[in-house]
Amino acid sequence: MSEKLLMGNEAIALGAIRAGVNIVTGYPGTPSTEVLETVARNNPGDIYIEWSVNEKSAMEVAAGAAYSGARTMVTMKQVGLNVASDPLMSLAYIGVKGGMVVLVADDPGPFSSQTEQDTRHFARYSNLPVLDPSTPEEAYEMIQYAFELSEMVELPVFLRPTTRICHSCATIDVDDKRLEHKIEGFVKDPRWVIFPSLAYKKHIHIEELQHKLSDIFSSISFNKVEGKDVKTGVAASGVAYSYVVEAIEKLNANVKLFKVGTPYPLPQETASCFLEGLDEVLVFEELDPVVEEEMAMLCASKQQKTRILGKKTGHLPFAGEYTFELVCEALAKYLNIKTEKIENTLAPELPVRQPVLCAGCPHRASFYAVKMAMKGQKAVFTGDIGCYTLGNAKPLDMVDTCLCMGAGITVAQGIKRAQPDAKHIAFIGDSTFFHTGIPGIVNAVYNNTDITVVILDNSTTAMTGHQPHPGTGKTMMNNISEKIDIYTMVKACGVGHIVKGNPLDFGSAVEIIKKAAEYQGPSAVIFEAPCIALFKPPVKYTIKDNCKNCKKCITDIGCPAISFIDGKVNIEPSLCYGCGLCTNVCPFNAIGGEENE
Repeated sequence: MSEKLLMGNEAIALGAIRAGVNIVTGYPGTPSTEVLETVARNNPGDIYIEWSVNEKSAMEVAAGAAYSGARTMVTMKQVGLNVASDPLMSLAYIGVKGGMVVLVADDPGPFSSQTEQDTRHFARYSNLPVLDPSTPEEAYEMIQYAFELSEMVELPVFLRPTTRICHSCATIDVDDKRLEHKIEGFVKDPRWVIFPSLAYKKHIHIEELQHKLSDIFSSISFNKVEGKDVKTGVAASGVAYSYVVEAIEKLNANVKLFKVGTPYPLPQETASCFLEGLDEVLVFEELDPVVEEEMAMLCASKQQKTRILGKKTGHLPFAGEYTFELVCEALAKYLNIKTEKIENTLAPELPVRQPVLCAGCPHRASFYAVKMAMKGQKAVFTGDIGCYTLGNAKPLDMVDTCLCMGAGITVAQGIKRAQPDAKHIAFIGDSTFFHTGIPGIVNAVYNNTDITVVILDNSTTAMTGHQPHPGTGKTMMNNISEKIDIYTMVKACGVGHIVKGNPLDFGSAVEIIKKAAEYQGPSAVIFEAPCIALFKPPVKYTIKDNCKNCKKCITDIGCPAISFIDGKVNIEPSLCYGCGLCTNVCPFNAIGGEENE
């Protein structure tokens, strides 16, 4: 054993290694990304790890290995589970042989997501068990138990940490001795082929299995009841349990407490013991009222008159991340304990800063080139998920829609059908192109929809921390692989007009866009320029003496390196990445470059 200070995601990764995981797959997405990356950093050498092209592929690769008896883990964020839900729902019927953990990190708040969706609904929907850690230490223990449970019931098992568990740190006793898990190999069996007749039998089986899982969960320490001889109770799940424990101590409250480590299926025997003698229960859980509803249904089935309070009764908010202050105040009010206003111990609120593309980001040049090319024309600009979503910010104002991964291209097709008299430009990044962009291009060609797709190829998955993808020519295992050429892919899809260009070659970039937009039918422009975090800039720019302070360089492109200080335009040298876009904007040729040392 060794004591280590670990982030929650690191604890999960080391727990999986300790459990003998053989295969890890995933697609990057905050707050889950570090789990797979930590397994890779600590790989003893025999674990296969990959960033898959999307979550569906990752789920299916992990499933195939689990069919063969391997212990597998697939990682993603909550919106990624939507992409993987097709194989997931069938996998719940087919089952697995080796332990398979589906790690899905939820994002209450949210900090970096389109939605606040709650993965526990997917667990209920698919009839798969879900474990909900309350601390990083518990996440380390739970991931190991999840593999055991998966093999015991031959089903995939969810581990659902939320942002605060993923990214907070704790000192954890790590067992350095790794369990050895030998892969049996694939054995041919009709059970692996899902037919309607098998699906009917499997549906009955997994419904019956829920009772067994509930009994199993009533016997494990992740669920427990504390306190007695009171009429009021509190149930708490996930990180909310940790806040409740602190709040009870601060308020010196006498209350019966139910820790719910497995929100689905609810450990009914433990829950029934908890409800005994209680008049009321307040349920704390982040996001949706999953435990609250399960508790209410349990009371109804037993004709028990205990009132279940929580989000549905207005005692707690539905949306947003919970904090200790929120939990403590709600608990004090529920228990009618007078307490002083709790001081917010969080960092003071910072001034609101508009999200903005990095200084020197080539996406800014791409957006500005399209903006200039479409100037005076009726045009709609559909965006996608990635750094380039920030193109919606002023002064660029070049993202009119953003729905989900890959949808920018298909949404453009829908708008084109409804508004044929406008130009329709869809932006997508290189990693997202491989994720779910290709089917949209195929659809545009198949239905001959007159749109222009602008692929912003910066040679990485930048938003989540520069992970490789099929277009980079290397894998997560650091192997050199065949680089899949985006131009060739788009051509193979049947797009009739495709041009590659450098967005920082500004005049040429504008002309490329004009010609692509004039083309009748689906067209594509591939703007190639690496992310500024990958390369040292060749030059840095400064303002020359002939500057007239017209501020066009500020108001047109919104580069954070350029500001107006003491009556003069200034370029902050520590922020300038030497992209040179500003030199194309200045009408007085008042911006010059100097070679970096």
